[in-house]
Amino acid sequence: MDCMKIFVTGGTGFIGKALLPHFCQDHVTVLSRNPNRAYQRLGHHINVISDLDELTDFNDIDVVINLAGEPIVNKRWSSRQKEIICKSRWEITRKLVEKIKASSNPPHTFISGSAVGIYGDQKSASFDESLKVDNNDFAHLVCRKWEEAALEAQSEKTRVCLLRTGIVLAKQGGALARMLPAYQLGFGGPIGNGEQYFPWIHMQDMVKGILFLLKHREAQGVYNFTAPNPVTNKEFSQTLARVLRRPHIMKTPAWVLKAALGESARLLLDSQRAIPARLQQQGFHFSYPKLEHALKETLG
Repeated sequence: MDCMKIFVTGGTGFIGKALLPHFCQDHVTVLSRNPNRAYQRLGHHINVISDLDELTDFNDIDVVINLAGEPIVNKRWSSRQKEIICKSRWEITRKLVEKIKASSNPPHTFISGSAVGIYGDQKSASFDESLKVDNNDFAHLVCRKWEEAALEAQSEKTRVCLLRTGIVLAKQGGALARMLPAYQLGFGGPIGNGEQYFPWIHMQDMVKGILFLLKHREAQGVYNFTAPNPVTNKEFSQTLARVLRRPHIMKTPAWVLKAALGESARLLLDSQRAIPARLQQQGFHFSYPKLEHALKETLG
């Protein structure tokens, strides 16, 4: 990767930690509420700031990558938790856009997070980025406002790319790490009826995809960051059990999930058969297009 001056939010997070080693480290500035922890996790060759107001503008920055956000699946969606989830995405995005707009020589690229949750429950229908959805469920509203805020930065000088991310597969962290203990004990199995589609992507392709968008200056707009072969929850579950050489006999009924997680159970029960059409049309090749290969590499 060329030595560009890159500003990152969410740099100490799940995807951020995997992405940052691919950059010229002395040209990276990370926003973190806890600079000491950021240096411990990322090394002392990067710059860390604890408040965006330490920078008056982004005239010296080439690229802004916005990956910040409270994890959406970790807790029940109480009113308080919903507020934290929204503010952690919307406020930082708006502030970044203000800084971009205040720059006479703004960053040429703004890459900002989103999620396939924007599509809501699409049952078994396959779809790509051209699908327009208008509903009022929480995940959709979070993502829609997040994307609208980011798109305000679009101008002749700055292009905006939005990452509609699926379930990112990595051993350390994310959904897979939370699922593993049950599967390793032989208690793995589908969720609900298991027919809902589970849009996944290997961490290596997640990172590679972001680097691809950085390199291709003509790329802009919305991108599904999901592997080209989405599978049902049942198929995901069977494949994970097979890769781990464990039985696949348990089921988690939908009502149990709803009782345990409340409204946030929808994230596990909604179906999103998302296809990464735009990445593929622009020439991106997935290292892990098939689930079994992706899981074997991740857990090998």
